[in-house]
Amino acid sequence: MKQQRFGIGILILCSVFLIALLLNLALGSVIIPLKELGKLFLGSSTSSSFEYIMWDYRFPKALAAIAIGGSLGVSGLLMQTFFRNPLAGPFVLGISSGASLGVALFFFGSGLLFGLESYQSISRTGVIIASSIGSGLVFSAIFTIALRVKNTMGLLIIGLMFGSFTTAIVTVLSTFSSAEILQRFVFWTYGNLGNLKFQELQLMTIFILIALGCCVMIIKALNSLLLGENYAQSMGIPVRQTRFIILFATCLLTGASTAFAGPIGFVGLAVPHVVRLLLPTSEHRILLPAVFIMGGCLLLLCDTLAQLPGLEYSLPINGVTSMVGAPLLIWLILRKRKIEL
Repeated sequence: MKQQRFGIGILILCSVFLIALLLNLALGSVIIPLKELGKLFLGSSTSSSFEYIMWDYRFPKALAAIAIGGSLGVSGLLMQTFFRNPLAGPFVLGISSGASLGVALFFFGSGLLFGLESYQSISRTGVIIASSIGSGLVFSAIFTIALRVKNTMGLLIIGLMFGSFTTAIVTVLSTFSSAEILQRFVFWTYGNLGNLKFQELQLMTIFILIALGCCVMIIKALNSLLLGENYAQSMGIPVRQTRFIILFATCLLTGASTAFAGPIGFVGLAVPHVVRLLLPTSEHRILLPAVFIMGGCLLLLCDTLAQLPGLEYSLPINGVTSMVGAPLLIWLILRKRKIEL
């Protein structure tokens, strides 16, 4: 009976996901009718403008929203399970802050050394590389510290301190930057799903698939960790190895998402709770796919709101995720009257 209930829940979630995808592809400054959407996917459309909008802009952006939303949702689930803390999210280890520091050094350094024109000519590739290096360095530091610190709460505090430290460096660097470069960096922090090409999507997908593969390997361990590391160890779970796999997967998911789309907040914190409230279970075989689908669904809906018809500009995706997600989570908590891992 319970499995049937979860199956219905997943089916409803998938249906909402498909609706969110269709809305995301159809709505924007130019509305593409559903009939034309069908023709585009069948290859029988006669409108070159619709083809350009779909295949060069909206479809890659929708794929990016699904991959990034799902990745942030899963990384949030991993962190909440690992730390057994409902306030943990994908950014508690400082990976996103490390990526932001790498991008800040690139923006401010290249603008200072080479001037704004030279910066503009290398910005796209440079941002991805700088973000990857920054997140990679913080991950290496966290991984090294994990070898010495056995207490997960200690690791959580150290991750938060890494985030605070890198944010402080970015703040200091911004005081010496020109207004133009500072504005571009601030725009990057808003998050952007619309600049990814198919080649970049393929590269990001490789990292995400590796991380998801790691998650599948440790599903049993994740279920045991909810009851504590001592219980997991008594069940024969290799706790130390599991910790490293969780950290590795989280860093891959968060680092890849931040490198290619900028820091997108709230999704990783809220989505696992939304799924648990809709599907009350602690079984990660159900939670992992449901969280990935819900994360992609939420980011698709937020991106649709950010590009609604009649808006002259696209709204910052970072702001929209919080504006949509926070009331949704509050309503669900008030409805269920409790929240737990």
